[in-house]
Amino acid sequence: MYLVAIAWGYVVLMMAVAEATHSQGSLLGAVITFLLYGVLPLAVVLYIMGTPMRRRARQRQEQQTAGMSPDSQSPTGHDDSKPS
Repeated sequence: MYLVAIAWGYVVLMMAVAEATHSQGSLLGAVITFLLYGVLPLAVVLYIMGTPMRRRARQRQEQQTAGMSPDSQSPTGHDDSKPS
């Protein structure tokens, strides 16, 4: 996930440099290019891609605050430590 983000950031940085150094370009255009083609889309994509990780961390934190360790339940959701 991060490799794609780094590659996209590099491409957008090169686009911004080309905009700034072109005879018809401007520094303002380069900044806008960098922000609108690079920072904003990357922030949205990384936020969406990180949602499952944040959800797991939140569930783990809730289990720890409830006094349960994350390993006390089996994957089926039943507590294996108590006899049936």
